Amino acid sequence: MIKHERNYRKWSRSLPAYIVLILFSVIMIFPFIWMLSSSLKDVTQIYQLKLFPDRPTLDNYRYILFSSSTKFPQWFLNSIIVALCTTASVLFFDSLIGYTLAKFQFPGKRFIFLLIISTLMIPTEMLVIPWYAMARAMKWVNTYWGIMFPGMISAFGVFLMRQFMSTIPDDLIDAARVDGLGEFRIFLTIIPPLVSPALATLAIFNFIGNWNAFLWPLIVSSKPRMFTLPVGLANFSGEAGSDWHYIMTGAAVAMLPLIIVFLVFQKQIIKGIAMTGLKG
Repeated sequence: MIKHERNYRKWSRSLPAYIVLILFSVIMIFPFIWMLSSSLKDVTQIYQLKLFPDRPTLDNYRYILFSSSTKFPQWFLNSIIVALCTTASVLFFDSLIGYTLAKFQFPGKRFIFLLIISTLMIPTEMLVIPWYAMARAMKWVNTYWGIMFPGMISAFGVFLMRQFMSTIPDDLIDAARVDGLGEFRIFLTIIPPLVSPALATLAIFNFIGNWNAFLWPLIVSSKPRMFTLPVGLANFSGEAGSDWHYIMTGAAVAMLPLIIVFLVFQKQIIKGIAMTGLKG
């Protein structure tokens, strides 16, 4: 009886918190549900305030993905190429720089680290003009490299990897050196398994950031064939005018890879963020 009373009191104290959390969850999820619902409506139902369409249809997806009158598949491919290439580059170079700053002693190491971190305080809007001047001088406008080069190395990634690698015992690295491994081979074979949560977190954040990037791809890409998905979706909105069923369908397709990535790697995200907060 006493145990039941304690459980009841516990639930009574927790109930308001659960109600608030459920309410905020519904508020956050509802726009996405409405977007998916609208993507299944035809032009005659799109302005009806119904969560579930009377006649669900996949014609919008067929038009977006397979019609010759839209470049949506090309925009999707461009975003995949840009997001994957920049993510691979960030994982390699940020890990290499973080490993160097964490495990090697050389003059000016602290100054270099502070200099890298200080770049986080510079707004992207201030960098757009020199980026564009460089891209135009190097003839990178309307190229994949022109879209990708500002994101090939991330100051946040250097900070994250340096914090993780600082906690790796030096004895492990010294033992690998005694066994005859070179520094680069140690970096490639010994270090990655020890910092896998950080690598997963950095990969996911960087992929999402580049997938959703809008300002720089909009500036450096003037030809529709080089648009990334966010830029193309904005352009498609202008072309489609009032065809909101196509716009909602495009937004739903654009979100699909992000949802898949998060669902697959959500444990790594949580573990990586939690461990980052514990690093000194």
